Amino acid sequence: MTEVKLFRVKGEILDPNYHVKFSKDLKATKPKDAIEKIYTVFGGQHKVKRVHIRVNSIEEIKL
Repeated sequence: MTEVKLFRVKGEILDPNYHVKFSKDLKATKPKDAIEKIYTVFGGQHKVKRVHIRVNSIEEIKL
């Protein structure tokens, strides 16, 4: 069974009408899953396309 970890994803949204930096803590099994979750959350809540989301860093948070 895979272990669920906590990741802190930092980046920015570079939409022509909307520019904001973000830092979000997410539960995921690997960093790639955390990035996919970021795309899903921001695409659904803010209607931002994937090409406008830039992920700058991903770090695992040790509990």
